[in-house]
Amino acid sequence: MNIGDKVTGLLGYDAAGKAVNAEEFEGKPLIVYFYPKDNTPGCTAEACSIRDSYADLKKRGYVVIGISKDSSASHVKFAEKYELPFILLSDADTTVNQKFGVWQKKKMAGREYMGTVRTTFITDANHVVTEVINKVNTKDAAGQIIEILDKKA
Repeated sequence: MNIGDKVTGLLGYDAAGKAVNAEEFEGKPLIVYFYPKDNTPGCTAEACSIRDSYADLKKRGYVVIGISKDSSASHVKFAEKYELPFILLSDADTTVNQKFGVWQKKKMAGREYMGTVRTTFITDANHVVTEVINKVNTKDAAGQIIEILDKKA
C-alpha cells in the first residue's frame, strides 16, 4: 500500500471474531498501524504513545486501528492491560499484512524469517493513503503522526 492507494475491504477481525472492513468507517480518515506482537517492549511503547494522544487524534476525526497477527484473545488482554481505547484487529493469516505490503523478510540474530514490519498508514476521509510512516519511533509514535497532521492543517 502506497500513497495514493485506497484502503478497502478486510482490515482484520475484532475481539468477537467479526470481520471488520474499511467501509465500516466511511467518511472518516484512518490511522492504520501494523505492529509485530502484543506485550513486547516496542509494541507496548507504540500502543501507549498512541493511547496517550488518542483524544487529540479522535478530536481530529481519525479512527485509529492497530493490526497484528496476534489472536483476538491476545488483543483483548493487551488492550485491557494498557487501557487502549482504540480498535485492535487480528490478522492471524497475514492476509491484511500482505495486502498492505508489511509482511516481509526480517533478520534477527542472524536468522531470517517472515514478519510484520512496523508501519503506519494515514488516510483521508475517502480512505486514500496520504502518508506512510516506515520508520516508526515506538516511544513517540503519536508525536510522529500529529506532526504530519499538523503540517497538513
